[in-house]
Amino acid sequence: MTRHICLDTETTGLDPKSGHRIIEIACVEVEDFIPTGNSFHRYINPDRDIEPEAEKVHGISRQMVANQPRFDAPEICEAFLDFIGDAPLVAHNAAFDRGFINAELERAGRAPLPTPRWICTYEMAKSRFPGAYNSLDALCKRFKISLAEREKHGALIDTKLLARVYLELSGGAERALDLSPERHSDPRRQTPNAGEERPLSAALPRTRPLTPRLTLAEAEAHRAFVTKTLKDKTLWQFAKEGDAV
Repeated sequence: MTRHICLDTETTGLDPKSGHRIIEIACVEVEDFIPTGNSFHRYINPDRDIEPEAEKVHGISRQMVANQPRFDAPEICEAFLDFIGDAPLVAHNAAFDRGFINAELERAGRAPLPTPRWICTYEMAKSRFPGAYNSLDALCKRFKISLAEREKHGALIDTKLLARVYLELSGGAERALDLSPERHSDPRRQTPNAGEERPLSAALPRTRPLTPRLTLAEAEAHRAFVTKTLKDKTLWQFAKEGDAV
């Protein structure tokens, strides 16, 4: 399975180089473009004021996070790095989140998350819908994703919405439901030499046949119909061995 992490942050302002900090971070685990239900969500004490304009967007005040851990606390920094592992990171306007997260990691004495590891859904949307308005809200409306739960920008709800937008930008629900042999394997079938899983064919034989729904009377009526009406015109009864039916 392909594992990705969709993430979002809320911050005290717009520029980490000016000393602005993360006050909320959320991640949603996605496997094969479908959320697994595993998530990471923390509020963070930024050790500074929150700009009024930023507070209007996310609704988080300084008082709300004053008693929360700082980013370098193990329950934030270590837990975040453990959760994301080595998975690719998906964000909307990824440069913004990457800049803030790497600034926090630098303060905590940890290595930054390299640029090639990030996938930007904003850039994906610009490529797919050139010239269109491609905010997360706009994409949700375009893909008919409900915004009913979203009163303000919050990292966790935005990340859940982002996971659905990423699915649509990556091919939509039909990709998530792809049943092609390349994406599945049957644990009962092993290659004889290496012990590796053999690709699953289009349809596996049932281990237990379905219970017949045809009654004996219906089966007899069908046989009588074939004998009386179709006679020698039934291909399956008279095909020679090796013939294609």
